[in-house]
Amino acid sequence: MQDLPAPTTWHIALPHGATAVPVARAMVRTALQDLRATADRTTAQLLTAELVANALKHAREGAPIELVVVRGPADCRVEVHDGDPVLVEGLGEPPDLSSYGIHVAVPAAAGGRGLLLIRSLSSASGCRATAGGKAVWFTLPEQQRMLQH
Repeated sequence: MQDLPAPTTWHIALPHGATAVPVARAMVRTALQDLRATADRTTAQLLTAELVANALKHAREGAPIELVVVRGPADCRVEVHDGDPVLVEGLGEPPDLSSYGIHVAVPAAAGGRGLLLIRSLSSASGCRATAGGKAVWFTLPEQQRMLQH
């Protein structure tokens, strides 16, 4: 049996301003490539942009925002850290009732479309307190690599 590689991590400080979202999108794509992660890069960019936009909206002006990308053996976790201690509600695994033709609306208290997007497109998501504020995160599964002949 082959040993699985240890998780590998990228930490990237983001500017607190209009350039944070495009920088984060580029950096998450670069991090996934550098870490040789097979998680869907387009989805990672989209969800990262949502998390960074929320961090900019809620964090104090000038407070640091950090992007953290961790590659594990089965998935890739993307976190956005900010200095706001108020935890985000409404993240977590969504109920999957779509096969029954039922679409679950997210209550206003649980956040808006961005949180619904994160819950729907990620394999897991959440928010946790940190020493300097909070980290909001999502995970995407590693995809099987195509064998080359």
